[in-house]
Amino acid sequence: MVKDAFLRRVNQEIKEIVGEIISSELKDPRVGMATVVSVDLATDLGHAKIYVSVIGDADEQARTMEGIRSATGYIRTELSDRTRLKFVPELVFYLDTSAEYAAHIESLLKQIRKERGDEPS
Repeated sequence: MVKDAFLRRVNQEIKEIVGEIISSELKDPRVGMATVVSVDLATDLGHAKIYVSVIGDADEQARTMEGIRSATGYIRTELSDRTRLKFVPELVFYLDTSAEYAAHIESLLKQIRKERGDEPS
């Protein structure tokens, strides 16, 4: 239980720091509007999966993720400077599409309600 609390705190700290770096410090023109949604740190603290939500179409999302991934070394160095972790985990960035998926499900539900007559046209 103590380990779970520790991991949650470290996940949150990494999320805040990496989010700040991406939104304020990356000068790569490929990087658009991006937000760190969550961090999943391995129990051995060796790897961190970082989920990023990107505003824009598929091309903008791909360019932004490419820019972020190319800055992984810089982000990891900055993370090392700003935390008291003995070892900084390897960072792997993933595009988070959960908001798009939720919007899709909502539109399907709306369509079903409309077809049933539960929702006005």
